[in-house]
Amino acid sequence: MASLTAPLLLAPMRIATWNVNSVKQRVPRLLPWLDERRPDVVCLQETKLADDAFLDLLGNDLESRGYQVAVHGEPRWNGVAILSRVGLDGVAAGLPGAPGFPEPEARAMAATCGGIRVVSVYVPNGREPDSEHYRYKLDWLAALERYVRAAPDATVVCGDMNIAPTDADVFDPAAYIGQTHVTEPERAALASLQATGLHDVVRDRWPDRRVFTYWDYRAGMFHQDLGMRIDLVLASAAVASRVEAAWVDRHARKGTAPSDHAPLIVDLDEAPDGDVGPVVPPPSAAGAQKRSFKLPQSR
Repeated sequence: MASLTAPLLLAPMRIATWNVNSVKQRVPRLLPWLDERRPDVVCLQETKLADDAFLDLLGNDLESRGYQVAVHGEPRWNGVAILSRVGLDGVAAGLPGAPGFPEPEARAMAATCGGIRVVSVYVPNGREPDSEHYRYKLDWLAALERYVRAAPDATVVCGDMNIAPTDADVFDPAAYIGQTHVTEPERAALASLQATGLHDVVRDRWPDRRVFTYWDYRAGMFHQDLGMRIDLVLASAAVASRVEAAWVDRHARKGTAPSDHAPLIVDLDEAPDGDVGPVVPPPSAAGAQKRSFKLPQSR
């Protein structure tokens, strides 16, 4: 990785990533969640809105909460965004050299926030092994790896990777035989991305714990904890060394009209909720914040 041209700002920071599966549908949950958890930087995926529509919908609400906003979207599919209360510099939409399907899709956005190069990604699903979309997924991941190799020393890649890194990251490995998200080429591509110097901060912190971030909508999957860990925060060593807590906000997957993904939260330098474990800490207090199934994933 390249060196930052300016000194790293070592301010405490809460970074979150969340596949909201349509930001328009999730507004009643997203805004209260921002007020409760008070993240400094938020990476969103699957926003499913064109840029102007996103800003018309949420621009004022986010500005009133102190967030600058960078969006890269499409009217119906895909879409990524970065919200930041600690600066938003060097915004770049898209991934250089990434393939399209057939045209480039809104799947990546980067910006420098509080001295960290933050990359929000929504990796292609892959649909079926050996399909055209599967090959597109692998080529897209190769482009992401090339991008990260040239990134600054302080870099975080956040988002929906659509890959479970190991069998420990799915509820039942036998249920996934023949499916995407768990094949050897996908996992090898993810491992190659991490080999650029990125740390899977949740798994590094909780190596032996059952941790999922996605549960299908079908009745019982979430409540029985039949899920997958496919949303990741991958941090360079300069950032990973600052992690004080890393956890999945499973509470945000409960209740009415949730996304099928839960937010993943990483606290740098300070942990306002404490080092609470891999899932569902107590609610964040604003005053304490110092600044055998037929699997459905091939869609």
